[in-house]
Amino acid sequence: MNVDRFDLNLLIYLDILLRERSVTKAAQSLGITQPAMSNGLKRLRELFDDPILVRTSDGMSATERAQALQPMVRNILAEVDAAVQPTGEFQSLTSGRVFRIMVSDYAEATLVPAIVKRLRTEAPGVILDFLTPSDVTYKDVEQGKVDMAINRFDELPQSFHQKTLWRDGFACLVNPANPLLEGFNLEKYLVANHIWVSKTGMGVGTGVNPSKDKAVQLGWVDEALAETGHKRNISVFTRHYQMPALLAMNNDLVATLPTKVAKMQAQSGALKMVDAPFHIPAFELKMAWSPLLHHNPPHQWMRALITEESEKLARV
Repeated sequence: MNVDRFDLNLLIYLDILLRERSVTKAAQSLGITQPAMSNGLKRLRELFDDPILVRTSDGMSATERAQALQPMVRNILAEVDAAVQPTGEFQSLTSGRVFRIMVSDYAEATLVPAIVKRLRTEAPGVILDFLTPSDVTYKDVEQGKVDMAINRFDELPQSFHQKTLWRDGFACLVNPANPLLEGFNLEKYLVANHIWVSKTGMGVGTGVNPSKDKAVQLGWVDEALAETGHKRNISVFTRHYQMPALLAMNNDLVATLPTKVAKMQAQSGALKMVDAPFHIPAFELKMAWSPLLHHNPPHQWMRALITEESEKLARV
């Protein structure tokens, strides 16, 4: 193949086709006609001597060769995007840019207040649009529709850039009047009734069935407890980290939370924070973003700000 005569648009077509797995949707995404996209797929098949997309029972699926090409194509397009980005520094004081950031409820409770406070003086015109994990797909992040995702991720697409913001463990919040508090240990933990807070991932969540769901489906706390051969009595299920501080005011309920959240919610003195009476592995809060935005000056500025605030909170 003569590289000098290679049409860069074909890589854009390939990138969109592999994300959409549909000629029609790819055409709509690029704003071209379906015949034009079909012709692009035909040229790609000739160029790589590979079908690229094949029809299966699950719809159109990428071939093994196409799957191998996808991260390479994404990196090439990201480098091209970087080359055409304006080189001037981001003027934060006068900018009115909108940053769309997906945050878990945990990140919202711990990191977001620090970000907002910092922006009030350094970038008062910047607008923050915080989205929940159920509002966003990996495709939204990959395409740059969402600036970044801040969450605890089990896995991320290979094309994403990522940074660990901090590691956190777990602690318990208990009403000081709770009779189980004195000499709090595993035996008393198992006698108590508990408040469960979800491990938030990407995509729309579903309800919990305590009688059927396994410990691994209930999250890190219950999976770690299952390693000791035990199961806790869960009375309340919630998806919001602001709720346990209110619910734990009941003197027969215990909330097991990430330590940073527990510390914040115990500051008023109405609740007491104690160590979890069994080992729960720590987790990492990560920031992930698309390679399409990696070299974007406003994006670089925001990532640096979030990193700096995270480093402060990591020491708390």
